[in-house]
This record gives sequence, structure tokens and C-alpha cells, in this order.
Amino acid sequence: MLRREFLGASSAAILGGSLLTAEETGTRAQTASPRRPRVAAINSIYRLRSHAYHIAGRFIYGYTRQGFHHQPPFDLVRMWNHQQPENDLGPRTCKTHNIELCRTIPEALGADKGMDIDAVLLIIEHGDYPVNELGQILYPRYEFFEQIVDVFKKAGRSVPVFVDKHLSYDHRLAAKMVATARELKFGLMAGSSLPVTWRRPEIEPPVGTKFEEAVVCFGFDRGTVEIYLFHALEVLQCMLERRAGGETGVKSVQFLQDDAVWKAGDEGRWSWRLLSAALSRCASHNVGPIRENVLRPQAVLVEYNDGTKGAVLNLIEQTSEFAIGAKVTDRQEPVSSCFYLPAPPGARFFDPLTYNIEKFFTTGVSPYPVERTLLTSTMTDLAMRSLHAGCKVVADPALGVKYEAPADSGFFRGPYVDAG
Repeated sequence: MLRREFLGASSAAILGGSLLTAEETGTRAQTASPRRPRVAAINSIYRLRSHAYHIAGRFIYGYTRQGFHHQPPFDLVRMWNHQQPENDLGPRTCKTHNIELCRTIPEALGADKGMDIDAVLLIIEHGDYPVNELGQILYPRYEFFEQIVDVFKKAGRSVPVFVDKHLSYDHRLAAKMVATARELKFGLMAGSSLPVTWRRPEIEPPVGTKFEEAVVCFGFDRGTVEIYLFHALEVLQCMLERRAGGETGVKSVQFLQDDAVWKAGDEGRWSWRLLSAALSRCASHNVGPIRENVLRPQAVLVEYNDGTKGAVLNLIEQTSEFAIGAKVTDRQEPVSSCFYLPAPPGARFFDPLTYNIEKFFTTGVSPYPVERTLLTSTMTDLAMRSLHAGCKVVADPALGVKYEAPADSGFFRGPYVDAG
């Protein structure tokens, strides 16, 4: 054996434990672990309890699923944070976990490398942003989405993008985002944790259920009206989209407040019976009469194109949870459930949302139609416009969003705490 052949064989024996033929070496290479998909997080802010902290953090640390630890099969490789407050956790987190903290959105996507990421988290919630005359926080989701798309165009390829919560405070910008994703043929997923969090009891009405009406109760007094109004409309929509005939769009929305809310219930524009069914599922349900307890009730009435009725009521002093009561044709009793949200700092309702994001990043297809979020974004925007206009009924062709609901809505069943 020549000297160089001997040295090569000896090295192979030391490193591999045995000598491999060329064919065996090729087989070993083919069965090597593939590169883990790379994710970039585009955030408004990364601090304790922010949405980026909860969602991007789960891509870093993992989370509980069915009582056991689950680590997403992705690598969060870069992060960009628009704002850096005093309690900013971005630098420390990135340094500890070998994540590149970037100065621009294109840099976070690896634009200088021809875009070397496989998926994007766009988490623009929380932070210091102005509020317009309609009472909407001007989160720059659309503007940052456009920067992401610009990188896609220059790179000549695109990857799945998840947008946290509603697509935009302005329904016209939200529609543009959906249209852009269709044009460039990349997957777009949006929404919050509410449609996929745990339900008490665990109800999943089959697609085609003959819903006639639904009422959602909730109670939150933090920040501006639209923040939790969007969540309540998501609860309403993820249930009523399963009705017979599919989602045919909304005819009108109207914001109501104070005594006008009670009057609308007395007139049958929303159902007291369904509200009672929803409240019965809430552990936080207060004692005493609603009219006496609730000082400033707020509501949004939704009239669907097919005649189905919906309403969401903010009853701060009566409950602190989201729940729904619904009337189904030929069923005597209402169906009802509480959409359970485990409390911060863990906020485990981000577990089911993150898991559904994982499914999306894996397949490139959203587990539930982005049209749902387009419709709830539009309803939220027009409800705020109704409030600004003195609680007038608002109708707009933009509400005519049509789509089919998924067979499985993706909500989490089972335990929400660690096993053992």
C-alpha cells in the first residue's frame, strides 16, 4: 500500500470506526440528516409577554404538546426588532441562542445571500405606535410585509409568511396583502390563538352545520377597543364559517354601546338566550344581573349575506373570558363553549398557535384559510368606522369574502400542562 493510501485508510478507520467502500460512503451521505428549515422573525418588539416573545420564543425553547415537551423542527436564525425599549430582550436572547440580530428586514431574510431563509414570522403586535381617529393602532404590518415581498421579488423566489393577528387595521391594505400572496404564489397564514386554543367543552361542529345565530361574550378593558374586538370576531367566525353553504360573506356590521346594546337584545337583534349559554361556560362569570353589573356594554352586530346573525358583546364586569353560544336548526338547546386562555407569563394558548404555524411552514399551506382573517380584519375595521360614525350600520363590498372552512379547525385537545 502506498503511503498516502495508508494514511487515508487509517484516518477513515479512526473517524468512522471502520473502513467504508465508496458505495457505502455514498449511502451514508444520502441518509445524513437534512438541513433544518431556517426561520426569520420580523418583530415590532421583543420583550416579556409580547407576542414575539411568545411565538418566536417557542421556536427557540419549544413548548408543551399533549403534556410533553415539543421542539419545533426549525432553526430561528435571524431576528429584526423595530423598537428597542428599556426592557428589550432581543440582544440577550439572540446572543444566548446564536441568533443573528439584524439591522434591517432584508438583512434578516438574508437578502445579501440570495435570501437563505425558508419561512418568515411577521409579528407586529405591542410596541409604541400612534392611534388614529378611528381608535386603531397603526401597526405597520402592511409596510413590513411589503419589505418582505420586495426581497422575494429580488431573490426570484418566495417562502411562507405568517402574520400575527389581523392582517392590517385597514381592510384595503389587508386585501392587498392577500392579493400579493396569490400573485406571487406563496403561502400566507394569519390570525391569533383564539380559533385554535382549548375549548371547554371540546366542540367541533361539522362543516355544514345549520347555524342560525351565534353570540360571543368577552370582557377586556386593556388598550383600545379593536385589540380584543378582533379576537371576539375570530371566535364568532371560526364557528359560523362551518355553517351550511360555507362562508358567503357579510352584509353589514354595526357597533353599539351603552343602553343601545341592551335595547338591541330586547328587540331580538341578538339573543339573550345565546348570551346566557355562552356565559354559563365562563369560570369568571360574575354574580348579579348583567344590566346592573356592566357599566359600559359594547357590541358589534354582524349580518351575514345568507341571513345568519352574529354578535359579539364586551361585558367587562361580567366575564374575563371568550365564550360562544349558538343556535342550530332542529336543535332545542344552544351549543356553547369557552375558548380557554391559560394565563401569562406562560400564556400557553400560544402553544396551539405555534403548532399550527409549524404545520404551515412545513407544507406551505395554511391549516385554515387566510380569507378568514381577511374577513375578520375587514369586520374589525368597519366596526371601528361604525363607532366613529355614531354607531351607524356599515355595509361594504369588501365584506363579501367567500371561502370554505377546514374539516379540522386545528384547536388543541387534551392537557395544557406538563404530564407527570
